[in-house]
Amino acid sequence: MRRNYDALMGGDEEQSIDMTPMLDIVFIMLIFFIVTTSFVKESGIEVNKPQASTAKNDKKTSIIVGINKAGEIWIDKHLVDIRALRSTVEKLHADTPDGSVVITADTKAETGVLVSVMDQIKLAGINKISIGAKSDSK
Repeated sequence: MRRNYDALMGGDEEQSIDMTPMLDIVFIMLIFFIVTTSFVKESGIEVNKPQASTAKNDKKTSIIVGINKAGEIWIDKHLVDIRALRSTVEKLHADTPDGSVVITADTKAETGVLVSVMDQIKLAGINKISIGAKSDSK
């Protein structure tokens, strides 16, 4: 009786496990991890940072403002005028309100430009401002 049932139901075929639900879950997890990962945006210029023995890494940095030795201000590979800096920083800060701003100024940059940049950032409503520096420890 069993032979007849196997013959009628195609018992000679191999049974397999459907992998589609598992692949769906893996892709959903992959998308979740990509979306929740925070990406660090660079200022877009190479800056010769000063060294400091108290320098440390800040993992919650959301905005990096670069000042080169010519006094140009860069954010995310875009040259920004000092008059437009406040609105640019406000827009970027709205995306990540719990982040901070790091200013990476070249050692040859003028202090007046650095102070103006800090002033515009504070006027944008951000109080967590750091100055980027190289650590002495290697």
